Amino acid sequence: MTENAVRILIVDDEPPIRKLLRVGLSAQAYAVSEAMNAKVAMELAVSDKPDLIILDLGLPDMSGHDLLAKWRGEGMTLPIVILSSRTDEAGIVKALELGADDYVTKPFGMSELGARIRVALRHRLQAQGEKPVFQTGELSVDLVKRIVKVAGRDVKLSPKEYDILRILVQHAGKVLTHRFLLEHVWDGLTDVQYLRVYVRQLRQKIEATPDQPRYILTETGVGYRLAAPD
Repeated sequence: MTENAVRILIVDDEPPIRKLLRVGLSAQAYAVSEAMNAKVAMELAVSDKPDLIILDLGLPDMSGHDLLAKWRGEGMTLPIVILSSRTDEAGIVKALELGADDYVTKPFGMSELGARIRVALRHRLQAQGEKPVFQTGELSVDLVKRIVKVAGRDVKLSPKEYDILRILVQHAGKVLTHRFLLEHVWDGLTDVQYLRVYVRQLRQKIEATPDQPRYILTETGVGYRLAAPD
């Protein structure tokens, strides 16, 4: 392990999960520290200065939501990836709205988790500025000229369709909740059906097969995620 290795703090009360993460992340050259409860996590978050935290929502001494809210309330900006059960959609949405950067559901694969970690770290590094031209697959979006192309062909979008795509581009690779998108595009409108209608229209224009989207991905019960850039 090099001195410059990215440091990851694992916060989970289950020893088998911590071991799985420790072995898998160490194999990817990350420096790993572990906390089995919120008390130890708060101490290590200060002493170990991690670059990213993996946080389980079910801790014995404090809920993961409360710990997340405490950290964000104190001004912590480093990426936090949530571990959650596959059926806890409400818990996932709450965590994202409290400031989590992403989530994975148990059981998870290390390749999936590794991808989420890389996206979260990349967003942290790019927080000071975004690239003017975004490219993923055959989709390109020029955020300065407001030009959208698929396979080199110009795509005409309505203002609302473009606003949705622009926000997804600015957070590419990250899941955005329905509420987040509604607040940023409709200034707080709460009817998610409006969002679904516009996402469907947007997919019709940029996806080769709208019913099997490659770019705008649905996170069931949570929101949408734009495929990460190439």
